[in-house]
Amino acid sequence: MTTMQIRDASLHVEVVGHGPPLVLMHGGPGLDHVSLTPFRELADRHTVVFYDHRCNGRSTGVPVTSMTFENLTADADALREELGFETWAVLGHSFGGHVALEYVLRYPERVSQLVLLDTAGDIRWSQEHAADVLASRGSSPATVAVARRFYNGRIASKDFVRASLRLMPAYDHRFSLLRLAREMLEGGWRAQMRPEALIFGGQMMRGWSVMDRLDEIHVPTLVIAGHDDFLFPPESQALLAAGIPNARLRIIERAGHNPQTERPTDTLAAVAGFLAIELASSANPPAADGATLPLEPARA
Repeated sequence: MTTMQIRDASLHVEVVGHGPPLVLMHGGPGLDHVSLTPFRELADRHTVVFYDHRCNGRSTGVPVTSMTFENLTADADALREELGFETWAVLGHSFGGHVALEYVLRYPERVSQLVLLDTAGDIRWSQEHAADVLASRGSSPATVAVARRFYNGRIASKDFVRASLRLMPAYDHRFSLLRLAREMLEGGWRAQMRPEALIFGGQMMRGWSVMDRLDEIHVPTLVIAGHDDFLFPPESQALLAAGIPNARLRIIERAGHNPQTERPTDTLAAVAGFLAIELASSANPPAADGATLPLEPARA
């Protein structure tokens, strides 16, 4: 792990492994890259780049008001250039998926492949519907009320941890204290939360959508998510995949918003397989008669 001066921000960065580069854009806002730790398993075949967005995690040096899509995407591209990569595969989870979508639309020539993990092409799924989904699944009125405030950035910094703990069980297909304890032992305790980024992000994101621009994305794309994700349920994933030309859709059963921790074997296999197929396709372009490598259909 290291701190790198990228544009006007000091970004917390970790680079592991070897092979074609894969950058991971974490969720939140207000969190850090620790939730994506399972993807370290791909370091035997990829150079995996973890980093905390500006104003998130351990990245410092700039005011929270600078957390705009223009800056978030420019940071990512400046980091790519600093690390010496001509192009890289991009994986964005949740809020990081929103950043990834903005990045590929602004810097399409720099993205070799795109993986969108439990995210959406607009903000209404989480800001408008998450609380209603929780209510329909039997969550308590108190939890539903917290969700309505939390996902719209209407929560005080002093209440951030308490609200996060109340909402935590909703993120898993079947919440397990044992699994939570294991994740903490494996490094989850290192997570650095930044309430001010969540609060500002909820306001910044209001009305955000790129649904009308998805057809501009022409890089190979995998849309993948947990079946029981309440923030971005399968119907939002289907809309996202349908809007991106030739995107693949994969739904992970018995998983919620973080399938990389709930069902790591299935999730990592799906991501690694997608990246490997697309890398093979680029290394072996179509023959003169138009033949291409066979691709398995996406499983929804």
